[in-house]
Order: sequence, then C-alpha cells, then structure tokens
Amino acid sequence: MRRIHVHIPYQRVREHLELLRRESLNIEIYFPSSTLDNIDREDILSLKKDLDYKPTISIHGPFMDLSPGAVDSKVREVTIMRFSSILDIAEILNPESIVFHSGYEKWKYAHKIGVWLEGCMQTWPELIERAETIGVRIAIENIFEDEPSNLVLLMKELRSGSFGICFDTGHCNLFSKVPLEEWLDALRPFIFELHLHDNDGTFDSHLPIGDGTFDFSLLFRKLGDLDCLYTIEAHTPERVIKSLERLNAIANLSGS
Repeated sequence: MRRIHVHIPYQRVREHLELLRRESLNIEIYFPSSTLDNIDREDILSLKKDLDYKPTISIHGPFMDLSPGAVDSKVREVTIMRFSSILDIAEILNPESIVFHSGYEKWKYAHKIGVWLEGCMQTWPELIERAETIGVRIAIENIFEDEPSNLVLLMKELRSGSFGICFDTGHCNLFSKVPLEEWLDALRPFIFELHLHDNDGTFDSHLPIGDGTFDFSLLFRKLGDLDCLYTIEAHTPERVIKSLERLNAIANLSGS
C-alpha cells in the first residue's frame, strides 16, 4: 500500500517509530513553525537516518498565521520564508508532495477572490520554480472554503504540473455549502493528494474514516481511479489503524 500515508507531527515521529517500522507505514510529516524555529539541517539528516525502513514521505507545512494570498507584503514575506524552510527540508527528505493551506477565507477577503488571487500570484511562482528544481509537488489544501471556485482559479492561473490540490474530506464536510459532487468534479483534474478523516459536521474532530458523516463511498466512486496519495489524518494510533482497515474496505485498496 505504497500510496497510503499516515499524518504525524515531526516531534512525535520518534515516539511512534517502533509502530511505524513494524507496520511499514508511509508518513506525512507535519512541521509547524515552532518546530522550524528549533531544528536544523543535522536534525533532518538524523530523522532521515532513523527512517531506516525506507518509507515514502510527504510533508505538511506550517499554516497558523500564514497567508500566501495576503494583501500585506510583510505577511507574504513571512509566509514565503516559512514555506522556503519546508523546501529546504524537502531537499533532504525527498518527499512525494508538500501540503500547504490555501489561506482563503471569504469573509476576510469580503468575497473578493481576485484580491486573494493577486497576493497568491506574488507568492507561489517562486516557490513552484524551486519545487520543480527539487522534484517535489506542492498540493494546496482546502480549509475554510465552502465551495471550490477559488482553488480552481488558482490552479488555472498557475498551470503547473508541480502545483495541485490536496482535497481534505473533513474540512469539506465541515464547511461546504455545495454538494460533494461539485467539489470532486471541479477539483479532480488537479488533485495530487487526499486528506482522509471524518467528523459530524460540527467540529474538525479528525475521526476515523466512517465514524462521522462524510460520504467516503461517493468519494471513491468518483475518484477511485485517480493516481494520488491517500493520507490518513486521524490523530491517534488507534484511529489510524481503524481508518486503514476501513479505507481498504471502502476503496478496495488491498491489492495496491
């Protein structure tokens, strides 16, 4: 099951290393800004050595307070600095993809997608160029979007094979105002990765697949033939194992 990854924060990798090795789990490593402030190149080289069972890797970048589409140039500068630090790490770990948040909130931008898009066009081209040099793809994750139009516009404006979408099931279930089919039809051409977790539509609780109200059967009917990463974002070992079992049953991945 090479294309299935399990989300884990950097500071907890060694805590769960025995489990990761025993189950040969591929991983998406989350690097918050606080971690970036306290590690250096040697720490990442040490991590790579510890991952001696040779998992495939993806990375989740920092997101709190960051805004790639910011109006304020100084906010964009900080965002680019943080994202560039993740690309430094990518040069060592050779991940398949890097997930960053979109930063779009319709109320903050007064429904003016163009304002956000203008900021994005001053942020992403330089980062995409570097990602292409490294050989890694950037995937933009839906967060507070209640429909997919801003993400589609971003993809069409940048038009890069190294820049796509990470579709997050939990966030869609929580914030969407349109049917799931509309999301999947609009974003399918751009999806590199799926973030798989569940909730009851009231809180981003990162439940195991099937413990909430998201329609995973529909998701895999629509996207089951798509070549992308499946990343489990259930935040305890028990929830991860349950999600893996249900993912194999729902998506029929036992032979992948």
